Amino acid sequence: MKKPIKAARILADLTQQELCQRADIPLITLRRLEGRPSHKGLVSEETEANVVVALEQAGVDFIPENGGGHGVRLRKKSDAE
Repeated sequence: MKKPIKAARILADLTQQELCQRADIPLITLRRLEGRPSHKGLVSEETEANVVVALEQAGVDFIPENGGGHGVRLRKKSDAE
């Protein structure tokens, strides 16, 4: 499953550089995750998990597949605090 990393980053109002710093990854790695599905195979599952954690810490919730596709949303302020 390819998580909607780019959508989550944009929703969290983070630049690619900011997310790279939070997840401690190089920019090329993030570009691979955000790029074409064929490029995702070049990134380890552990690295993708680190990016997901960084986005979740920024207030993003990943919504699992429910017939309408995967998605993201921001947590309510009371939930994020």
